[in-house]
Amino acid sequence: MTLNKRLKIFTGNANPELAEEIVQYLGVTLGEAKVIRFSDGEVHVKINESVRGADVFVIQPTSQPVNEHLMELLILVDALRRASARRITAVLSYYGYARQDRKTRARDPITAKLVANLITASGARRVVTMDLHAGQIQGFFDIPVDHLPAVPILAQYFLQQKLENVIVVSPDLGGVTRARELAERIGARIAIIDKRRPEPNVAEIMNIVGDVKDKNVVMIDDMIDTAGTITQGAEALKRWGAKDIYVCCTHPVLSGPAIRLLEKAPINEVIVTNTIPLSPEKRLSKIKVLSVAPLLGEAIIRIHEDLSVSKLFD
Repeated sequence: MTLNKRLKIFTGNANPELAEEIVQYLGVTLGEAKVIRFSDGEVHVKINESVRGADVFVIQPTSQPVNEHLMELLILVDALRRASARRITAVLSYYGYARQDRKTRARDPITAKLVANLITASGARRVVTMDLHAGQIQGFFDIPVDHLPAVPILAQYFLQQKLENVIVVSPDLGGVTRARELAERIGARIAIIDKRRPEPNVAEIMNIVGDVKDKNVVMIDDMIDTAGTITQGAEALKRWGAKDIYVCCTHPVLSGPAIRLLEKAPINEVIVTNTIPLSPEKRLSKIKVLSVAPLLGEAIIRIHEDLSVSKLFD
C-alpha cells in the first residue's frame, strides 16, 4: 500500500499500542511528538517534525484518566493547527463523557456536548469514533463525524466459534438495535433484559423478555464499566435456564469492582476490543481482546483519499 507522504499519524499517551498497530497496518511511521508533564502537572506537547500542509490523524481515546487524556488531545490538536497542518482528524476510539448526553434531572450538565465543543474549538476538522454510548452525540459536533461500529468485528469472532443454539441478549432497552444487528450477522434471535437504574452505576434486573432456556447466550453492550449490569444480567440469565454465557463489548472501561465481579460471574468468556488499553491487572484469563486497528486503518485510508467510509460495512 502506497499512501501520500502528506498523511501523518500522531498519538498521545492514551493508547500508544493501538496507534502502533494502526501505523503498521498503514505501512507508515508514527509521527514524532513528545507529550510530557511540567512539574506542576501541566501537559506540554512538542511536535518534532514538519506537518505543514499535512493530513494529520491524532489517535487519542479519552479513556482513564479521562481528563488527562482529553487535555492531551486538545493540546496536540492545537499544536498541530498552529504548525499549519492542512486538516486534523481526531480519532477517538473511545469517547469519554458520552454518558452525560442529556439532562436527566434539573441543573444537570450535558458534558458530551461540552467535550464536542472543546474538540472543535481546538482545531479538529473531523472526528472518527467507535460505538458512541448515544448515537445523537454525532449531532453535538459542527464538523463531520465518522461513527464506526464494532459489531462486524464481534460477529466475525462468534461465527468462527461456531456456537449452536445461540440467542443474543441486550442488557437493556437502549441496546436493542446493537443486539439486533449482531443477531442478524450471526443468524440468531434476540432477548432483552428489563432493568432499571435507581442511580448511576447501579442496576436492578426486573425481567427477561424472550426465551433463553437451554440456549448459548451472547450478551452485547457498548461498554463494560463497573460490570454491575453485565454480571447481574448473567446471573439472571442462569436463573432463567441459560446454558453458556458469553459477554462482548466495544469499550472495556472496567473500573471499580469490575474485574472482581467478572471473575466471579457465571460467564464463560468476555470479548472486548482494544479501543481502551487493558492494564496487566485487568487481563483475566476469560477476557479475549480483538483489535480494531484494521478497521480504523481502513477508515483513515478512506478519509485521506476522500472515499466513502460507510462502504466498509456494506
